[in-house]
Amino acid sequence: MPDTSDPMNELVKQLRHWRIVPVIVIDDPRDAAPLAHALLEGGLPCAEVTFRTPKAADALRVIAQECPDVVVGAGTVLTVQQAAQACESGARFIVTPGFNSTVVDYCIDHAIPVFPGVCTPTEVDAALSNALAVLKFFPAEPMGGAPFLKAISAPYSMVKFIPTGGVNLNNLSAYLSLPCVLACGGSWLAPREWVRAREFDRIRLETERAVQTVRQLTGGA
Repeated sequence: MPDTSDPMNELVKQLRHWRIVPVIVIDDPRDAAPLAHALLEGGLPCAEVTFRTPKAADALRVIAQECPDVVVGAGTVLTVQQAAQACESGARFIVTPGFNSTVVDYCIDHAIPVFPGVCTPTEVDAALSNALAVLKFFPAEPMGGAPFLKAISAPYSMVKFIPTGGVNLNNLSAYLSLPCVLACGGSWLAPREWVRAREFDRIRLETERAVQTVRQLTGGA
C-alpha cells in the first residue's frame, strides 16, 4: 500500500512517476474543471495553479472539488496569506518563485509540501537548513538551463530539483536526463491563450505528447 503518512513523501513518489508538472494560469474559474480534465485525460493528473490572477484561488478550489483525481497545488505564492488561502482552497502543495522563509516556515509548520524556488548555491544552502531536499530551479532556461543546473547541483547530491521557466518539449530530455531532476514544471502544455480560447482538446493532445516523450525517455517506466 502507498505510504500516505507523509504528504511530501507521497507527492515526491508521484512526481517521480509523472516527471512533469503542468504550470497553468487561469483567468476564469469556469475553465478550471475542463482544463483539469484535459490534463487528466492526457495522462498527467496534476496541476500547479499560479497565483497570478485575481481568481486563482477560486480556480484552484474548483479543481480540488470537481476533479479530485487531479493533484492540484498553488504556484507563484509570495505571502503567507496566499499560502493560507491556497490551502483553504484545496491546494496539496505550494510552490514559490524564490526562497521566502516566512512562507516556507508556514508550510512546514502546517505540514504542507512546499517547493521554494532557488537558482544559486546560497539559496540551496538556505533550503537545506530548513530540511528541504526538493526544490524548484527557477528560472531554468534564463539561468543557463540544464548545464547550469548540472553544475550547481554537483555539491548537493541529496537535493532533487524541479526546473521551471522556459522548459518545453524540445529541451525536456536535457533536464530529465540529469539525475538531480525529479520532474519539470511546464507551462507549454496549457498556455494561457489556449485556456482563454477553451482549446481543451489541444491541451489534452499536447499533454499526451509530453507523456509519450517521458515514456520514451524512461523506457516506458
